[in-house]
Amino acid sequence: MKSQHQHSSHYTVLSADEKAAARAEHHRHQWLAFSLTLPLICFLVFSFIAPIATLLFRSVYHPNVQQLIPQTIALLNQWQGDKLPNEQVMTQMALELKVLAKERKAGQLAQEVNRNLPGAASSIKISARKLGKIDDAILLHQGQDYLFNSHPNWKNKAIWTAIKEAGQVITAQYYLTALSLESTVQGHIQFKPENKLYIDLFFKTLKMAFIVTSLTLILGYPLAYYLAHVPSRTANILFIFVLLPFWTSILVRTTAWIALLQSHGVINSTLLWLNIIQQPLPLLYNQFSTILVMTHILLPLMILPLYSVMKSIDPCYVRAAGSLGAKPIRIFCTVYFPMTLSGVSAGILLVFILFIGYFITPALVGGTDGQLISNIIAFHMQKSNNWALASALGALLLLFIIILYWVFDRLTDPNKLKLV
Repeated sequence: MKSQHQHSSHYTVLSADEKAAARAEHHRHQWLAFSLTLPLICFLVFSFIAPIATLLFRSVYHPNVQQLIPQTIALLNQWQGDKLPNEQVMTQMALELKVLAKERKAGQLAQEVNRNLPGAASSIKISARKLGKIDDAILLHQGQDYLFNSHPNWKNKAIWTAIKEAGQVITAQYYLTALSLESTVQGHIQFKPENKLYIDLFFKTLKMAFIVTSLTLILGYPLAYYLAHVPSRTANILFIFVLLPFWTSILVRTTAWIALLQSHGVINSTLLWLNIIQQPLPLLYNQFSTILVMTHILLPLMILPLYSVMKSIDPCYVRAAGSLGAKPIRIFCTVYFPMTLSGVSAGILLVFILFIGYFITPALVGGTDGQLISNIIAFHMQKSNNWALASALGALLLLFIIILYWVFDRLTDPNKLKLV
């Protein structure tokens, strides 16, 4: 009984006030921890979450045409598309084209509709210029006749279909365009073989990303193995050369490659001087130059995770396999290489994702043939001002990266990715 009493005396019963004070102190520590992480949370929201949310929103939200000709779009939404719109739609279109001509906004409507129907821009601009000289009272009663007289394309059902599609505020049209698909007036989705530009660019980007990733793995795996097994002093010296590209501007490295690969550059001049070739080789402004330069730029990102994992592998496993009679090739294939798969997958993920997002280097050394999907996204944002299509292409690229990361997460043990 005495021992039980002594044992129970070790437990302290807190009063209600003490419990309340303990809870208050706990909440105070929680708020303090939250306040310390608040700047990081704000940074992530404004620099990562908000841009991605804006990208996804702008890929489906496109109110430009609806704001330019709201009444015409409202009437066209009731149009079934089996024949030309009725006279009321034609008249309203003529009236709103006159307003756009007065406000000098007809070019904006022409640009938007022309994306769905190439060649429609001239029809809209010519009609707006002609209808801008007609009185509203006359257009109100004879709008259809004046619209038809302003340009013959208004008798073509295709231009009305394009205007209706462009006038949808919430639309998946740009995703369909990115995937070489189109939606009919009846709501059916069909393949558009004559517009395979973006699909071809996606596949070309993935093909080149696969080649660059494979080359960095082939070149980086033996080097990472050597760095992981040489004395630390030698490894530290060699690592200076591995990390040296990170200390040099990407533009400087790219410019250096241009000087090497151009028609009268170092490589071609040397080969001509040695009489190995009779005319300069096309080493620049093609897929070859993009693959070569990107392999050089991304190679360190393959070496680092491989070295991290290889350095942490206990050599006893290899020695044990050798003591049991296994030959070197079998030891490598069944013991050593499987233990480096986490580093391999990490390097592949880094190189692959960074490659498909690069656009400066391919733009400088790739020319027309070496352009990637990222270059087209930059083009639509900077020059064509088609932000909706650029956002849709970016969203599809983001979806692919998420799928790739999910595969990486299934194959990789994060606990093995540590620096030693």
